[in-house]
Order: sequence, then C-alpha cells, then structure tokens
Amino acid sequence: MAEPLKAMYNEEFLRGFGRKLHRVYSAFNTENFVAAAMKEPWEELELKARMRRITEILGAFLPADYEEALAVLYAIDRECIGFPYLIFPDFVEVYGQGEEHWELSMAALERFTLGSSAEFAVRPFMLRDPQRMMAQMRVWSRHDNEHVRRLASEGSRPRLPWGQALPMFKLDPSPVLPVLEQLKADPSLYVRKSVANNLNDIAKDHPDVVIDIARRWKGINEHTDWIVRHGCRSLIRQANPEIMALFGYADETKDMPLVAAASLSLEPSVLQIGGSCKLRYSLTVREGDPVRIRIEYGIDFVKAGGKTSRKLFLLSDKTVPGGSRLSAVRTHRWADLTTRRHYPGEHRITLLVNGREAATALLNLEADQAGETGR
Repeated sequence: MAEPLKAMYNEEFLRGFGRKLHRVYSAFNTENFVAAAMKEPWEELELKARMRRITEILGAFLPADYEEALAVLYAIDRECIGFPYLIFPDFVEVYGQGEEHWELSMAALERFTLGSSAEFAVRPFMLRDPQRMMAQMRVWSRHDNEHVRRLASEGSRPRLPWGQALPMFKLDPSPVLPVLEQLKADPSLYVRKSVANNLNDIAKDHPDVVIDIARRWKGINEHTDWIVRHGCRSLIRQANPEIMALFGYADETKDMPLVAAASLSLEPSVLQIGGSCKLRYSLTVREGDPVRIRIEYGIDFVKAGGKTSRKLFLLSDKTVPGGSRLSAVRTHRWADLTTRRHYPGEHRITLLVNGREAATALLNLEADQAGETGR
C-alpha cells in the first residue's frame, strides 16, 4: 500500500527544515521545534492538521514580530520548493490576517506561491474582504509569472478542493469573471487548467453563466478553446443540450433516434467486492451523415444507507460515419478506493450515448469472503 501523503511531514523533514532556519536565525532551536511539532497526537493527525501544527509551532519559534518572522522565511524560501512547503503561505494565513499586515501578507503570498502554492492561504482573506481581495487577484492576473497568474484564478475558485468554499461566489460569480477574462488565452497550460477548473466550479451553480462564456470565447484561439472545452466538462457529462450543440454532438428526435441498436453485457454479473468484471458493449448509430458521439457507462453505486448515486465513466468521444457499428470491452474493478467505498447490493449499469440511455445491465455485488469490506 502506498504511503499516505501526510507521511511527508516526518521527523527527517522537520529536522532538515529546522536546520535551514537555524542557519539564518541562530535563536531557532531545532530540537525543541521538532519535539513540539511531533507532540502527541502527531501520528493521528492527517495531512492538513500536520501542516497547521507545524505552522503554529513555527510561529512560536520565530520572532514574535510578523515582519521579522517573514524576513527569516524569506532567507530560506528559495531553497524550500514543493508541496511540503505549503507551510510558508499557511504561516501568512495564520499570522498575517491583521489589517496592519495587509500589504506585507499580499507580498508574502505572491512570493511564497512561487515555491508551493498560496491557493489555500488566500481564502480567509477573500472571505473577510472579497472586494479588496478580488482587486488584488486582478493585479495578480496580469503578473509576468505563471504561478502568480494561476493564484489569481485558483484562489478565487468557488469550490476549490481541500480549500474553504467561497459561498459569496457560489451565489454570484460575477466578481471572478474579470480575472478569467484576463487569463482566457494565457500561454501557460498550468494557468489555463486553473481557469477551466474555475469555470467548471461556476457551472455547478450557474450553468447559464458558463454557457454564455463558452459561446463568447469559443473560436478565439486554440488556448481559449481548450479552456472552454475543459471548463464545460460537467455540463457535457450532464448532456446539457446547449453545450452539446455548441460542441457539435449529434442530437436526436423522436423520428430520428441517434442509436439504431445497442447492447450491454457483464461478465460475471455476480461478484464480490474487490473483484472485477468485463463490460461488453456494442451499438449501431443511425444511417446518414457522420455524427459526433460521446459513449459512457454509468454505475448507480449502492451507498451505505441503501440509496444509489450515479458515476459516469468515459468510453469514447469521437466523430463516426453514419451507420457505424461500435463495440468494445472494458474491465471495471470493484475494489475500495480512498474516494469510493463499495457496498453490497444490486448495481444498475447503463450505457449512455450523448447523455441518453441506450442499454442497461444489472450486477449483484456481494460482500467479500472475510465479511469486512462493504460494512
């Protein structure tokens, strides 16, 4: 089993970090710092809790004056690169939110995001004063460094994973849109991914806003087209009619169905949690002109309380000649994941073409022999 991500914060890391700090700030006591950081219940702390523990202990061992403490961190931050050093922007989040520290904290976040990312640390500032913070984001969106430009988008996402949600932007995303407009043709893929993810967040609460943006942006240039496509992915999975039409997916009418015939079978149709099955599908599209189709299968997963929740899995997305017959086999594994736990019961599996159900099959999932999984 892979080592959990939280394990990157360990005694070796803390000692190495402490030695870097002691080198530039002789009053820093590495031994006491490590002991305080790893005080119980250290082993039970998860990733973000370990990071916050280190940040809080760091504040006790650095100068009490915030500006002086930042000067110590500035002396080593160029050699502290990568995910573990999210503790640098986290330090700003914990100790730099006072009104008197605003300019210092903005400069620190801009600097620290170059080595890790300040996307989480900006959230409390945003929640406290969204108007002022979005003005800062607009400034950052014009920065010459891609990491800072990405911060402008990633930090303003309404639904940033692992980060605090921004309910005011769920309600009204309009303050975010000028930042996305500025970045819609950014030369950096790193930035464009963030812009697309921001759009995808907005689409969950305001699909009409994103549909309007997609119509205006599509065709400007290849960078913007990539953002539009990726930013509309949830709307495509939902088979939103306007978005499907915008991207050229074939429609169907009562008199002209898209799929002439379709089948879906499972092998086996009964298995234990932890096993795998083969999904075999075939379909024939209608005769006539070439058609753009998106083939998916959806599984109505049984949840702990007996209800079901559907998740979609992409099989194919392409343009095919009219009358084409398509078939393939896909192996689906039913092992528990950190993001999904399986439960015994009858699972409905559906073949979908451009969001419309074309064929179904049933799989009976049983508890494993040990009786542990799926409880």
